[in-house]
Amino acid sequence: MVAVLKKAVGVLNDAGIPFALAGSMSCWALGGPPSRHDVDLALTRSDANRALEALEAAGFRTERPPEGWLYKAWDDDVLIDLIWAPTGLQVTDKVLQAARTVNVDGMDVPALAPTDVLTSKLLALNESHLDFEGLLAIVRGVREQVDWAELRRRTDDRPLARSFLYMAGELGLISDERPAGVTKGAA
Repeated sequence: MVAVLKKAVGVLNDAGIPFALAGSMSCWALGGPPSRHDVDLALTRSDANRALEALEAAGFRTERPPEGWLYKAWDDDVLIDLIWAPTGLQVTDKVLQAARTVNVDGMDVPALAPTDVLTSKLLALNESHLDFEGLLAIVRGVREQVDWAELRRRTDDRPLARSFLYMAGELGLISDERPAGVTKGAA
């Protein structure tokens, strides 16, 4: 997955398309657990077609699924999701500018803030998808980088998100302090 990520990053950089690593892989790059599912890249809606075309020209197999918030590209069997509207977050220039540059296997890559990633993951919880184990692993790895007050504000109207945050708090994983360098409300 890292080799495919680096290839996609190179293609998007060469095309001048702003993006940021998103999802579980973003949290992995910032100190969380390894991600083995797919590569999520966040970009603005206005750049999505151009990004998909650049990846296709570089040999990726591409798809425009009907969901209306992402495109897909594959290199071999590795899936890259190009996402412009993850649950609870609209990818804007401001969101991308708030991304932190991390080194992934020798390549600088912007990564979405864990507060943004966790917002989307918590808002996506439903009765048939309650992966608290995966979320707890992510939180353990990036908890010092999360703006917990902002995350609570963004997810307060969702009972399953509140339940997760309560549980994480009871486990001592949540700090009420804002991490250094994190500005209030990147989204």
